Amino acid sequence: MYRKIATILAVLYGIALAPVHAGPAMPKPLAAEKAPKSAPAVSFSDASGKHPLASYQGHYVLLNMWATWCVPCVQELPALAKLKDAVPKLTVLAVDMDRGQVDAAGFLKSHNVASLGSLRDTDVTLMRSFGAFALPTTVLIDPKGKVIAVANGPAEWASPDSITYFKSLTG
Repeated sequence: MYRKIATILAVLYGIALAPVHAGPAMPKPLAAEKAPKSAPAVSFSDASGKHPLASYQGHYVLLNMWATWCVPCVQELPALAKLKDAVPKLTVLAVDMDRGQVDAAGFLKSHNVASLGSLRDTDVTLMRSFGAFALPTTVLIDPKGKVIAVANGPAEWASPDSITYFKSLTG
């Protein structure tokens, strides 16, 4: 009798120690910022003009800095497009850092990722402002405008774990 009660208490005690909600793990190579800081006041452009990053506040934003000449960048673009389609509440911004006269819209269309939109930063303000030293660099910004994670290098953005993580963030 006492043994049954002890077993029941042990099970109940163990359940009480378990986390109520342990969300999905952050996908690699995203690394959480120890002390999230406000995203810099920067903008990028498209055919319709300039767009301040701050205009996306209130949403989770995955900001990807890439260039047409960067092979790993180009290789991860399809995964970013798939993530954007799979998690519509996540704002995915793929911003081309090319300084040259590359037709970004045509480039994206030729790689079947035109859904990412032709966003540009020809003076590399984003890289300088975020302290990025290589491409691709991807920054996760929370709805309050805080940088909460950074990925240096390419990632499998469309993996099932990644999609699950971003869906858990955006609800």
